[in-house]
Order: sequence, then structure tokens, then C-alpha cells
Amino acid sequence: MSHPDFWNDNEAAQKLIDATNVLKMTYDTFLAMQNELEELFLMLEMQEEDDDEDLQTELEERMEHLQEKITSYELDLLLNEPYDKNNAILELHPGAGGTESQDWGSMLLRMYTRWAEKHGFTVETLDYLAGDEAGIKSVTLLIKGHNAYGYLRSEKGVHRLVRISPFDSASRRHTSFCSVDIMPELDDNVEIDINPDDLKVDVFRASGAGGQHINKTSSAVRITHIPTGIVTQSQAQRSQFKNRDQAMSMLKAKLYQLEMEKKAQEAASLKGEQLEIGWGSQIRSYVFHPYSMVKDHRTNYETGNVNSVMDGDLDGFIDAYLKMQL
Repeated sequence: MSHPDFWNDNEAAQKLIDATNVLKMTYDTFLAMQNELEELFLMLEMQEEDDDEDLQTELEERMEHLQEKITSYELDLLLNEPYDKNNAILELHPGAGGTESQDWGSMLLRMYTRWAEKHGFTVETLDYLAGDEAGIKSVTLLIKGHNAYGYLRSEKGVHRLVRISPFDSASRRHTSFCSVDIMPELDDNVEIDINPDDLKVDVFRASGAGGQHINKTSSAVRITHIPTGIVTQSQAQRSQFKNRDQAMSMLKAKLYQLEMEKKAQEAASLKGEQLEIGWGSQIRSYVFHPYSMVKDHRTNYETGNVNSVMDGDLDGFIDAYLKMQL
């Protein structure tokens, strides 16, 4: 960074600075926790000598706070895949079942939005298609923040809900499904070869919240990649060109993800493993009735506090998944 030519390439310089800041934060956080631990040992010695009730209370509170820091730090260290540090593109697609599944999709949308806000991430809605009566038909979010993709890649798969339906006059129990897809937002340095002849581009009028341009100009863009059948669309921006760029960015992410899944399947077949990848895999069940439980079928991590999970408390599931990958 002290080299006289460092700022000749602003973009490369900024990336190096960002990477350096992440390493510095990791190092400084470790030293801070180490210092805090030494202080706790001193407090413990004082407590053993004086048996002070107030000191005991403070000691317990600080120990609990340090344990939370250590758990978070360990989780960050597990995020070492190439694109873990990137922003995340999250898609929700309710399964068959009409209003039931569409309502389940909106519940997951709220859950992930709450989780992102608790971690200081920003959430942008790239595409939103409302349900016929309630809920959503599909939603695409861009979740911005350091390690957003690394955390959220554990959420890819089918999420299953069991509950007494609020839409059923007979109060019967219903099962609903919603697929969650997670992709890293890729920068321009990642080369994805796309033949323009393989693309079908449609423009249409945007729908939903967004200002006066909604339903008045054909600003929304849908791109279909003909060889794979992958479809991406964006209607969040007022400009058709910006929506096209965003849809292309999502297409690149999906094609990259598809290639990585193929390589993973090939590696697994060479090892003689059965590797289930894709939207057909049910990863987690959320049971509201006849008992309360959320269980991840990959890690067997579970909790009975359904309300907390639906309010965005997903760290236990994310932690268990990342540790399983070790």
C-alpha cells in the first residue's frame, strides 16, 4: 500500500484495502477477546478472595458476553470458501398449494429479512411477485454485507411447514413447501462465458411498490438462458438498462452455481458418495402443530422455540451446518 504506484488502479487498490481491513479486524478482534479473558481471570481471583455479590453478577454477565463473541468469531473463521465474503442473492419460490404455500413464502421472507437486519446487513428487493390472495409467488433479494453469502449458503434447499391453516375454515393441518435458492453476487472479475445468441430478453411493465414509473413504462427485464432454461428478472430499478444489468448479474451467479454443483456431483461420484444437490432436497421442517419444533435434517440441529426462529434467530442452524462441513 505504500508503493508509489498503488493508486494507479483505484479498483484494485480498493479491493486490497478491503481485504486488509478484514484481516486487521480478525486480528484485532482476537487480541480484544484475549485481553477481555485476562481481565475476567483477574476478576475471578478478586471474587474468590472477597466473595462480592455485585462482582459475581458482573463476572457472569461479562463471561456470557465473551462466550457470544467467541462463538461469532469461530463462525466467521469457518467462512473460507472463495465467495463466502460476497453479498448474497436469495430467491424464494413457494411450492404447489396456492395460498397456503404463498403465505409460507412471505413468512420466510420476513424471517430472512429479520435475520439480515440483526446482523447489520442491508436488504434490497430485486424482484417481487405478490400472491393471488396472500403471501408471495416469488421474491428475489440482494442481501449486502461482509460474509452474507457465507452465512446464507446453509439455507439453500426446500423448507417445509406444518401448521393449522389460518385459511382453512375447518382448521385442518396443512403441509406447505417453499424452495430457497442462494447465490453469491459475483463481481466483474469472475469470467462467465455467455453467448448472446443463447439469451431471450423480454421487457415488461414493473409491478408492486416502486413509485410513479410502476405500470407506466416497460422498465422490468426478464432474461431466459435457452440452453439451461434458467430465467432471471429484475424490476427494482427505474431504468430498463439497470434492470438488465441486474438480471444479467443474477444469470451469471446462477450459471456459476450450476457449474459448481456439477463439479461437486462429479467429485462425489468419484468417491462413491451419494450427493443430493438442488431444490428437490428438503433441508428443514418447521412444525407449528401438534407440537412446536424446527429441525434441520442435515445436521439434526433442532429447537422448540419456533417464534424465535421465525423472528430471524437462525445462527444455531448456520453454525451447525458450517461445522458439519469441516
